Amino acid sequence: MPKLTRPDGVEIHYEARGEGPPVVIALGIFSLPVAMTPLIDELASDHRVITYDPRGAGASTRTGPYDTQTDAADLEAVVEEAGEGAVVVCTANATYAAVRVAARRPDLVTAVVSTGGAPVGVQTTTGAEGLAASQSVRDAFLELLRNDLRGALRTIVTDLNSQLDEDGIRERVSLQAEYLSQEGAVGRLEAWIDDDASAEGREIGDRLWMLNIGGNPWFSDEMVVTTREVLPDAHVEDVEDGPISRPDIAAGVIRSLTRVRT
Repeated sequence: MPKLTRPDGVEIHYEARGEGPPVVIALGIFSLPVAMTPLIDELASDHRVITYDPRGAGASTRTGPYDTQTDAADLEAVVEEAGEGAVVVCTANATYAAVRVAARRPDLVTAVVSTGGAPVGVQTTTGAEGLAASQSVRDAFLELLRNDLRGALRTIVTDLNSQLDEDGIRERVSLQAEYLSQEGAVGRLEAWIDDDASAEGREIGDRLWMLNIGGNPWFSDEMVVTTREVLPDAHVEDVEDGPISRPDIAAGVIRSLTRVRT
């Protein structure tokens, strides 16, 4: 399995599929690579798609630190492997790392496409009604994560996957518990709560795209309004479904950025 060795000795596992303009998929805290398979399959027909396990997860070294600056440095190394002019598709907290790489390396990153969540920090949830906007909810979930990884994962999986039955929820929780390290999940959530990448988000301007799916109990539709206030030049696209159930929609946005058509 191909790996990138970082200066601190951590090995980042990555995989590449397809040929064409480079696309890098950067996963957030509670995302699974297998969940992105439909989008990867869609894009690999005309793109070189790079996926990787962040440190502390999957086949990568399970060693921190888990702050956003370290995650951004790891992501930059992966994008360098992918090639210049990459589009980075990211979920949740991985967007923070992606906008930082895009700000300091415009030669590497053509665009950042966020598929949900607060793209640059908790400040974009201010005034919204989603669960993530409540400090008491954030604190309670972080405490649950510190003490009961599977319990925290079950909460997230149940909230975000209404289509799953009980067996499906159990399977997803087991997969995520195997993929994640508890230390990594806690460290990244703490970093997300404290972080602010809004300056970098404004710096990359219209190279940031946010796909608003709607119906997320953690990040309400009202967050789109505050995101537009914090990031006035970013593109906010309302889409009817996400990259898992409708990969063609997300791929259409990406192809518009790489100027590839099928």
